[in-house]
Amino acid sequence: MKNFLYALVSVLAGNAIYFLLMPHLPRVARHALFKEDWGLLVDFAICTAIFAAVKYARRDK
Repeated sequence: MKNFLYALVSVLAGNAIYFLLMPHLPRVARHALFKEDWGLLVDFAICTAIFAAVKYARRDK
């Protein structure tokens, strides 16, 4: 259950950060709806980095 909550927080926070940054990103790094593109990879990378940070911060608890 904890892993699910970490993933949920990571996805919500990562998507919020990505959509705030999206207007400032180059056109190639912007995600288009219902397409697999570089923007999707950038969004995934942000979510993954947040998930790793959360897991690292909570590693001793």
